[in-house]
Amino acid sequence: MTNTLDRRTLLRLAGTSAGTAALAGATLTGSAAAQAAAGAFRHGVASGDPLPDGVLLWTRLTPTEQAQPGSGTGPEAEVTWQVAADPDFATVLAHGVQVTGPGRDHTVRVPVTGLAPATTYWYRFGYGGSWSPTGRTMTAPHLDAEIDRLRLGVVSCSNWEAGYFAAYRHLAERGDLNLVVHLGDYLYEYGTGQFAAGASVVRPVSPPHETLSLADYRARHALYKTDLDLQALHAALPWVITWDDHEVANDQWSDGAENHTPGVEGDFAARLAAARQAYLEWMPVRAGADGAIYRRLRFGRLAELSMLDLRTYRSRQSSGVAVDDPDRTMTGQAQMDWLKSGLADSTARWKLVGNPVMIARLDVGALPAWLLGPLGTLLGVPQNGAVLNTDQWDGYNADRNELVDHLRATGTQDVVFLTGDIHTSWANEVTTRSTGRANPAAAEFVVPSVTSDNVNDFLGLPAGNALSGLGTTLIRSTNPHVRWTELDGHGYGVLEVTRQRCRMDWYHLSDRTRRASATRWVAGWSVGAGSSTLHRETTPLV
Repeated sequence: MTNTLDRRTLLRLAGTSAGTAALAGATLTGSAAAQAAAGAFRHGVASGDPLPDGVLLWTRLTPTEQAQPGSGTGPEAEVTWQVAADPDFATVLAHGVQVTGPGRDHTVRVPVTGLAPATTYWYRFGYGGSWSPTGRTMTAPHLDAEIDRLRLGVVSCSNWEAGYFAAYRHLAERGDLNLVVHLGDYLYEYGTGQFAAGASVVRPVSPPHETLSLADYRARHALYKTDLDLQALHAALPWVITWDDHEVANDQWSDGAENHTPGVEGDFAARLAAARQAYLEWMPVRAGADGAIYRRLRFGRLAELSMLDLRTYRSRQSSGVAVDDPDRTMTGQAQMDWLKSGLADSTARWKLVGNPVMIARLDVGALPAWLLGPLGTLLGVPQNGAVLNTDQWDGYNADRNELVDHLRATGTQDVVFLTGDIHTSWANEVTTRSTGRANPAAAEFVVPSVTSDNVNDFLGLPAGNALSGLGTTLIRSTNPHVRWTELDGHGYGVLEVTRQRCRMDWYHLSDRTRRASATRWVAGWSVGAGSSTLHRETTPLV
């Protein structure tokens, strides 16, 4: 066991240290919801990874009551799919049949091609004379299209037991988004009550034990996709998704995880393979031939989105000056080379990076070694400062320095990291030794959790309490590159990308434990083209 702080400990310490087309949302309500829950397509429909000529469609068939998720039983079945130019399917533009069965947990994944760029489509699946709920999706613009605006919903860390997914409902109802980006921890592996502050379980998970086997992970994915607000957001918009650790186990690295005990919970490689198989069955995500999910999507000349995988290739978390070790990696060299070349060679105005864990430094109570000079070396201070959470990029200084140094050496500008993982809200400027404090290399927007516990939850105090406020003050005082942070709220972000600026607005829920929770705008921060300096916005996006 290495001397590291996992996410839960970090949040406790943060508290105790202070002491182009608009898409309307689709919903399932009333009799439609009841029919979906009992029908052949009870887990909804989804689309993902839009390209200029196509999109990936997804659903799950329940052909018989015996064919429950993870059961490994049920018949082979043919599922019809259709893509249309209208919601009534008067003009069907593409169609086909796909066979599914217990070998793929009766999931259906259809990579549709031959579509027009920047176009809204409707899709559905058919079986036994009935149709699935209708989904709406959209292709990406042509690679060289000049588009004026892109709006994304940005989410992370959706823990079933901690509350309801009202954040998804609010995003589905907005009507002004082109895409949803989910930055990881789409689901959690824990058994009932194992990851809830104060043993508070809003709605218990199934299976009730920790997920270990392929059947377990399949069943957990299925549970999440019974949530009607999650179904609504999947049906309303295409998603671009990556995984973080909880899709397998807490604080995962390439060969293990904090929440996995070999000999007690079995072989980690077998658990990882099971989790990955279930994920690729149940999620609308494109994977490479080798199973890699780091990938890049382009939205005309306006933006390019590089989605990272920061779990599969990383070294085990460490502490102290070991975080500076150049032989340790967060990304793996192949992914790092892909990321560096992609950012430097991109002809898009904005280079967005879907980044599961925070890349900005979080220094606590000590200056970085590069400011302390020789004294820092003598004291054994890590290069970029004392590290609170080594599961973030802070635990892998060499990788972060390599990336930032490459951005500066190549003159790569307009890089914006979109980050999740730590259940709280941040607007950061990315600085290292090579940038100094006054010349950030990139901007970072960190979205809060959809439901997962954060500072006030661990403290058992209401949002906005004095201790969390003091924690925010301490973070800002030792981290001037952290322009804003809020440690209590749950919710989501809305990112607007234009030629002139990239802006994130944060929205927080009034009560994550209520499905009907209201939401409110809490902050907006933007970065202008050609700069990595953040500016505060005083009113919400229209």
